[in-house]
Amino acid sequence: MSILTEKYGFNEIEPSALSETEFNPYKKIDKEWFLVTAGDENGWNTMTASWGFAGIMWGKQTFTTVIRPQRYTKTFIDKADTFTICFFDESERKALAFCGAHSGRDCDKAAETGLVPVFTDDTTAFEQAKMVLVCEKAYVQPMEESCYTDRSLLEKWYAAGDHHVQYIGIIKKVYVK
Repeated sequence: MSILTEKYGFNEIEPSALSETEFNPYKKIDKEWFLVTAGDENGWNTMTASWGFAGIMWGKQTFTTVIRPQRYTKTFIDKADTFTICFFDESERKALAFCGAHSGRDCDKAAETGLVPVFTDDTTAFEQAKMVLVCEKAYVQPMEESCYTDRSLLEKWYAAGDHHVQYIGIIKKVYVK
């Protein structure tokens, strides 16, 4: 049993049951944003994201997040086998905005925002989350300039050459409030 279910009021559901919830990836990812977090009680970092993918890959529920090479969170996700995707309600919008605009290299995001890290399933989630996806890293691939067929994306999003790295995680656990 997870500390999220024992202490923080989450219910665990099967990843396959996501289709029976109100999980709309277009709304959750683009409009509500999320935190991608990796690491454990010995060291962790989180960042806000609004780009990602949820779906089926290899016959399993998966979540793909993308992280630019200079982001501090990349250091943690590269070292870890697992990471979390945490979704929140609107009351935490200010905290998510802070986590997207400040680096964990320079500040303690939990102290600055009031978000409470919870160490569970060999990774880190947050007490205030409404949904937590615990993902096992399955595939990592840097996005390469030569693979863009729409070259206008390079000018708009990658003028600095800092192409995202994509991380496909198999969703191992889902916790909801």
